[in-house]
Amino acid sequence: MQQEMLEHKDKDFAHNWVSSSRFIWLCQVFLVVALVLGGCYNLYTHRYKGRPQVDVPGNTLYNPKYK
Repeated sequence: MQQEMLEHKDKDFAHNWVSSSRFIWLCQVFLVVALVLGGCYNLYTHRYKGRPQVDVPGNTLYNPKYK
């Protein structure tokens, strides 16, 4: 019974500090990469499309034109 408990304890995630810390580190790396790629994709889809044609009234120009 004691031998079974020790074998199970070695394979358990909560009792094996090395494998649990490696797993948590890999999860963190995956999440950071996913967030960076998601942010890049979001910036790419909402990128600036160019200068729009805007009608500017003549009286608001640097050199205003009045009637």
